[in-house]
Amino acid sequence: MSDTQKDFRDLLRAQRVWDVPLPHFDPSDAPPAPLSLFHTWFAEAVAAGQTEPHTMTLATADPGGRPDVRTLMLHDADEDGWHFATHATSAKGRQLAARPQAALGFYWPAQGRQVRVRGTAVPASREESRADLRARSTGALAAALTGSQSEVLPSQEDLLRASEAAWKRTRAEPDAEADTWTRYAVMPQEVEFFQGDDRRRHVRLRYRRDGAGWTRELLWP
Repeated sequence: MSDTQKDFRDLLRAQRVWDVPLPHFDPSDAPPAPLSLFHTWFAEAVAAGQTEPHTMTLATADPGGRPDVRTLMLHDADEDGWHFATHATSAKGRQLAARPQAALGFYWPAQGRQVRVRGTAVPASREESRADLRARSTGALAAALTGSQSEVLPSQEDLLRASEAAWKRTRAEPDAEADTWTRYAVMPQEVEFFQGDDRRRHVRLRYRRDGAGWTRELLWP
């Protein structure tokens, strides 16, 4: 083993997990549907000082079935599902067009909590997608107008030129539209809430869609 590899492993194994007091979670008190529990846990993550609690991982699969994952921002969570947005022409947009099944993952280490969502990603209407983009910051609009997300970039200079042009257009046209910008809602079939425990007696509560309602069940950690 090289010294570099040994140094990495030593550093990796020295890292602590959940070195703060963790909250108690009694699944018997959980609501009948997952959305309100997610809202509560999100608010508690914010109150606990969790950095960027609205970031999440999105897992999709390409046409060959190979999994893909990336981090992006949650735009909303309501009765229609968990919402995010991207270009329909991006890698994830193309993957969702071919295979709409998706999974989301939230990790809030400040409280030793995870939330996992599995379901079908459904694109919103054109007007809803436009409204989503208009509600975002100037920088987000400029980024959406910059170029062809996920395509090969010839050089960093090409990005700088495209970005400058996008920022200029954004300032001149604050209501400019990015035609491929699409809002999606992951309509959940399963939602799992994970509460860590320092003695590894983790609590896992899974909601499974059952007709118009939900079935709740505990899982072994």
